[in-house]
Amino acid sequence: MIDTNGGLTQQRNRELLLAILDRQGLPGASDEELARRRACSFGRTDAGAGLFYYPRSFFRADGALFFIAGTEGVRKLFIVSRSELPAGFSGSRYSLAGLNVLEAGLSYENYLAAKERLPFLAPVSLRGERTTIGCGDRLGLAGPGHIRAARAYDINPVLAQQSIRELKLTGRSYPEVVKDAAFSVLQEGFDRGYGADGDHLKTLADIDVAVDAGMPMITLDLTEVMNPAPGDWNDQAVEAAFAKLPETVRARVLSDYAGRTFNLGGDPLTISALEAKRCGLMYWKALEFTGEVDSLLRKRRGDAYDLEISIDETTTPTIPSHHLFIAAELARRGVTVNSLAPRFIGEFQKGIDYIGDVAEFERQFIVHCEIAKAYGGYKISIHSGSDKFSVYPVIGRHTGLRVHVKTAGTSWLEALRASSRFDAGLFRTMFEKAYQYYPEALKLYHITPDLSRIPPLAGIPDDQLPGYLERPESRQLLHISYGGLLTDPELRPRFFGFLAAQEEAHYGCLQDHFRKHIDLLGVPRHG
Repeated sequence: MIDTNGGLTQQRNRELLLAILDRQGLPGASDEELARRRACSFGRTDAGAGLFYYPRSFFRADGALFFIAGTEGVRKLFIVSRSELPAGFSGSRYSLAGLNVLEAGLSYENYLAAKERLPFLAPVSLRGERTTIGCGDRLGLAGPGHIRAARAYDINPVLAQQSIRELKLTGRSYPEVVKDAAFSVLQEGFDRGYGADGDHLKTLADIDVAVDAGMPMITLDLTEVMNPAPGDWNDQAVEAAFAKLPETVRARVLSDYAGRTFNLGGDPLTISALEAKRCGLMYWKALEFTGEVDSLLRKRRGDAYDLEISIDETTTPTIPSHHLFIAAELARRGVTVNSLAPRFIGEFQKGIDYIGDVAEFERQFIVHCEIAKAYGGYKISIHSGSDKFSVYPVIGRHTGLRVHVKTAGTSWLEALRASSRFDAGLFRTMFEKAYQYYPEALKLYHITPDLSRIPPLAGIPDDQLPGYLERPESRQLLHISYGGLLTDPELRPRFFGFLAAQEEAHYGCLQDHFRKHIDLLGVPRHG
């Protein structure tokens, strides 16, 4: 006997959805009318029977109406037209009530077809934008919350941001990261432009993969081509090693930097001959590689790319003379630098506030900002930038908001915050399992929490569980254990099922948390 209940329910939902659209006059609405409706709409509209749609997602292109809707927590791309449907999409095609309908999955292939009709779905270079924030999304579900936080401010979000490490731990790919961000953009009707960042990439091959997926921003991690060892060498060792460099390199370092004083707008900065030689030993090979990467990006994307230089993955802070050497050499080589991430004094650990002397951080940060202004005006980039609330006012003030703040794991923590509020059992299970996955995760991340300070969950009332998202130790435990938790066969379906059911709660946590970041930076609101 064939069970037709599912098919009948699906048919009824389709008919109900189209009846709602027709009653609102949406199939024939003009672009202007759709824009007006988007401006006064918010969130998701539930129409009963598990049917829902997103009022902000309605756009017209090629005579067809594009929007996102779904049933029972499964979102899909719908295209509705009174004439022929556009080609290039895969999905179910049918006709109802005089309308041709395409019901398509949120796949990368359908994203590629959709962005040809709705160009704002494709990520763009944000090099010309003053203030940007990298909104790492390890789940592929946080984009709407990020957009809701950013859209009221003079700030541009980089919605798709993942490193190779994160991709491996979550089982995702760059095409998946980009299409998830793009459909979030459609869902929220965000046509202002967003970025996508292949984060902490180290090889030309990985950069090509990210660019192939349409990512305009590349964060180049120079860890494997830098030579940090001379930073700790004595004078004799530096001199001996420098003498072995090619004569052309030695001549450039000595003539351009050794013993020279640079006026940056504040106090003058002098680079001693020894420090100049040390810089040549530490950075020359990395700078040569940076030139190769810049050439690759220009060849692949013309001028529409954002190259970020990352020198923050080191054990010691980037002193101003080294930052200046790097900046000057990048400028001399004609590298198009959008942003540069030094390793700042103090500790920028994952998921918690700044650890260190804020006054000393400010003193040194001012010099880093002066160097950036003197060598092309690139943005200073703040890595592990989430939750650094005590130094955001300093960062915003001295960069003049020409800054990129990079976050990642804080969005994952906000998903956990939602579970702590609305599904205590799920949160308790995930929290206890985090201890199981923590030792392996600790091999990949530099954090120093004392886990013994975390109170046991047993006996803690449910209404106090969100407090674990405020404690630095438990935040870091959860922050870095995401790989194991998200691939755990028991937890994954429960967790993603919860997020589908509590979508607005998830977005609300994200929106509130990111607004705190943006407000403390001093970013003005629109209007």
